[in-house]
Amino acid sequence: MFAVQHLSQFMHRPKNSHLEAAILVVRYIRKSPGQGILLSAASKLQVVAFCDSDWASCPMSRRSVTGFCIKLGESLISWKSEKQTTVSRSSVEAEYRSMVVVVAEVVWLNGLLKEISLNQPAKSVVFSDSKVALQIAANPVFH
Repeated sequence: MFAVQHLSQFMHRPKNSHLEAAILVVRYIRKSPGQGILLSAASKLQVVAFCDSDWASCPMSRRSVTGFCIKLGESLISWKSEKQTTVSRSSVEAEYRSMVVVVAEVVWLNGLLKEISLNQPAKSVVFSDSKVALQIAANPVFH
């Protein structure tokens, strides 16, 4: 996911190193055909999300990269890796922006699950590795 996002930045002027990296990605994908989403009847269908950011990772624009994955039970159902639209002034700001993106996706998925009458046994959970960003999100003074 991250490799494809990173390679897509060089589509307008690719070099041999980019082609070689793209071939490695294709080889990786070819090794695992038939991989799909399997929802097990035995697992609890709780939405669990994980997010992270890479602060100022683009050397040209200094924009951070947001990444997340969302699981329904034991199955990965949503994922994304993209550059943030604005330049974050700190790693905490980049992490908080990453959390905002994944929470919006979780809210949308919860609405979709409710629409198809798939009730969750518990509340959705979002994990982040930034304690400060979690504190900002939990404090209504910052909203």
